[in-house]
Amino acid sequence: MSRFLRTISRPASLVMAGLFVACSATHALAAARQTVCTITVNSSNEKEAFRRYLPADKFQFVELVEPGRPDWIESARRKGIRCDVLVISGHYDGGDYAGGNEFFSEHVDSREYLPVDEMERVACSDPDQGLFAHLKAVYLFGCNTLNPVVLRSGPEEIARTLVQSGHLPAEAERLARAMSPRFADSSRDRMRHIFKNVPAIYGFSSVAPLGPTAAAYLDRYFQSGGVRELSSGKPAAKILGYFPGHSFALTRGSTDADPDEGFRRDACQFLDDRLSPVQRATFVHQLLGRDMAEVRLFLDRLERYSASLGKSQQTPELTVALEAIARDEPARTRYLRFARESGEPQLRIRMIDVAEQLGWLSPDEKRAELTRLIAERFARASLSAADVDLVCTLDQDHALDDARKNLQATTHIDDVGHAAILACLGVAEGRARLLQSLTSPICADLHMAPVYLSHRPISTVSELRDIAGGITQMSDANGQVRALDTLADHRLTDPQALEDLARLFPVAKSIDVQRAIAGVLIRSDYQALAAPALLRTLQEHRMKSPNGRDLIDVLINRLQAVS
Repeated sequence: MSRFLRTISRPASLVMAGLFVACSATHALAAARQTVCTITVNSSNEKEAFRRYLPADKFQFVELVEPGRPDWIESARRKGIRCDVLVISGHYDGGDYAGGNEFFSEHVDSREYLPVDEMERVACSDPDQGLFAHLKAVYLFGCNTLNPVVLRSGPEEIARTLVQSGHLPAEAERLARAMSPRFADSSRDRMRHIFKNVPAIYGFSSVAPLGPTAAAYLDRYFQSGGVRELSSGKPAAKILGYFPGHSFALTRGSTDADPDEGFRRDACQFLDDRLSPVQRATFVHQLLGRDMAEVRLFLDRLERYSASLGKSQQTPELTVALEAIARDEPARTRYLRFARESGEPQLRIRMIDVAEQLGWLSPDEKRAELTRLIAERFARASLSAADVDLVCTLDQDHALDDARKNLQATTHIDDVGHAAILACLGVAEGRARLLQSLTSPICADLHMAPVYLSHRPISTVSELRDIAGGITQMSDANGQVRALDTLADHRLTDPQALEDLARLFPVAKSIDVQRAIAGVLIRSDYQALAAPALLRTLQEHRMKSPNGRDLIDVLINRLQAVS
């Protein structure tokens, strides 16, 4: 029996050995395959082009987006996915750190998007073994993903900030030249920081082609030997020539030797999951002690950090760290002085908001800072529509109406810009003066009212009638068009105001005025008018359109349907 067992054990062992070798080979094959991670928030054309040409025995594809799951990138990270190649497809908003900065879809029913902050968090929190730690190539199919235009770190911008923070002009220029390379903050730089040490990052410095066009270019590239170049893991400048007429660009990820590595390291302090809330607060406190020119460069991140404080649970240790910031009087004084001296009202408002969140301003003190800002703008001899928008926005809930007590209203009430600011603050005389300007013959006046009315719409029938009647008395056709376009946003229902505009149609001096009247009527309750009479007026008095059908034709068709 034992001999028999020994007899059959030899072939059995050979079979087992063969199976082991086969399994090992299969495992080795799987291990040798590169992982192509795709993030498809808009067009899938680019992803499918890669899939068509990359052989399955060498590349495996993993789509990171999980529809309906908002934390899909964190889900991929927890699964232990390691990307060798990353392909991102989506429209890209990268104008400013505070203004979106994300990949998004053009489809209104799509809920998937990719915030760049989230990419940065993943890269900062797991730099050695994480989702992006072993990348050899990144393809960013979106406009401006590698735009080299700096946002705030240009030498001129830094020099202005340094002068504002107390440096002499000559010294500021010298420091700015040294600081600018260390605080690189363009879209291209941010991608370089996220994909640290990646040898090849491909993207667009301006407008990118649509998905089908990009896929066609990729097809040609892969057919010409592009698969071999991609497999090598080395930068392939050859691909740039396959995107004619587009700003396809190539760069590399940042390294520890780059001058902006310190900036990248500091930026990671805001997002690194490995840091405790106390460690992060300690870093923020240290940052606020630096030169205000440097603090300004981190303002976007400080905004997001300070806004998050009210949403997180505070431990006794964190409370102590935050109280240390709130009690830092030297830092507070420098910060508020810098904010007050800023020539950019929007920047000043943002800094005031951060100061409140950090405990440097009470609600009453914040109101006082905003009131001071309004008074300073009001004291200027000439005001713009941007000033009107600023004040109306600040006083959206009428919490700053008391600011008018500090303004010298009587000396400026005849000036439309100053009247508009008073109107934003609830002064009735200012509103009346502004509404009069809507039908003013002075071109400059016409730009104030639409901005004001976007915040404080026309609310009474008498106001609507006065404006409609005033438009009929205007002699300037261009002014009439602007006034009518403003009135169209209010969707008129008052029959008298509508009749005034209908009577203007036959005597209008240009087709643009007639079209503007049609624009008002088509958005209004035009059925309150005698439809047959209005239809006859339009048909008999409309001027010939030089470029085909227009709003007048649309209105005529609608009136014919109800007549």
